[in-house]
Amino acid sequence: MPPVPEFGTAALGDQDAADGLVETAIEDPRWDGLDLTALADRAARATFAHLDMPTDGFTLCLMGCDDARIAVLNAEFRGKPTPTNVLSWPSEDLADDADGAPPARPLPWDGDDPWSLGDIALAYDTCAREAAEAGLVMADHVTHLVVHGLLHLLGYDHQRDADATLMEGLETEILGKMGLADPYRDAQHTADGA
Repeated sequence: MPPVPEFGTAALGDQDAADGLVETAIEDPRWDGLDLTALADRAARATFAHLDMPTDGFTLCLMGCDDARIAVLNAEFRGKPTPTNVLSWPSEDLADDADGAPPARPLPWDGDDPWSLGDIALAYDTCAREAAEAGLVMADHVTHLVVHGLLHLLGYDHQRDADATLMEGLETEILGKMGLADPYRDAQHTADGA
């Protein structure tokens, strides 16, 4: 597994860090208008609730950046020198070897410091373009991408057919409980860069 990028929770410094589940590093100020920190926290808590997992004892870092920054990360970590909507770096590989099997559940840290699940990056330009092209509310699209990225941190993937069915089904259920539409009912609206 490649190393995680430098924007992880240890490198937040003076960035916008919330106490609790999601710590954010905002590199592109356009994210401030969306209140990415609150949106991500709500999406993460809905994901944990749906999976019947406690939120105490876990943390993750979310970076809001632009297309130029995510293209560099995509080239460095995936060998694809182009922008994408979302990237994720799990701190531990929890995936099951069997296609369609749920991943191992991480155990929350019981000490003073929560266990970091990993890092997620979102590109404002790509997210805004995709939302506009699909006629979606930007916050709804980004909520889907946060859920998608978090599921990757928790060991879910979409490389094999049964794994994709499992992951997409969970995304649809989580978003449905949040009052959002099924993101996979339209083939043009998918999370492509995890």
